[in-house]
Amino acid sequence: MLQVPTLETPRLTLRGYQLSDFDASCAMWNDPQVIKHIRDKPFTSEESWARIFRHAGQWALFGFGEWALIEKETGEYAGEIGFMDLHRDLHPPAQLAPEIGWILCSRVHGKGYATEAVQAALAWFDKQHGSKRTACIIDPPNTASINVAKKCGYRQEQQVTYHDKPLLLFAREP
Repeated sequence: MLQVPTLETPRLTLRGYQLSDFDASCAMWNDPQVIKHIRDKPFTSEESWARIFRHAGQWALFGFGEWALIEKETGEYAGEIGFMDLHRDLHPPAQLAPEIGWILCSRVHGKGYATEAVQAALAWFDKQHGSKRTACIIDPPNTASINVAKKCGYRQEQQVTYHDKPLLLFAREP
């Protein structure tokens, strides 16, 4: 069985995905408010299912991956955060991996969970993998995620294009 570390913050538990997270994850990836800065159409059930297995594969191959975010107060699924190496075809080519990403259920937007979770994930990453450059890509109108990135030490490096969509590449240097 793959062992994914569990992280605790004051309000969240970051833990490995469980198959029981599927319905909540699928609902999140079908919420227009959640995906509006990611893609034009919701993820299908099949795509959402495959994401959970991709998370497990990242942990197995790289020693990092994505966590499910669980609210401590309610015990409910609140989103996901983590590191990945997706070999994205960015133009112009840019070093993205390890890439950090976060996405939260719309019901918890505006609570500061993203910043809390990103800070915990970065502290874990630095301890486990040494201080290395990490990066993220963000849709320019997504000011909430840009603010999270900046609060967590990321600085805008350049504009890139991914799947014909212009994005901002942010990096955090050791």
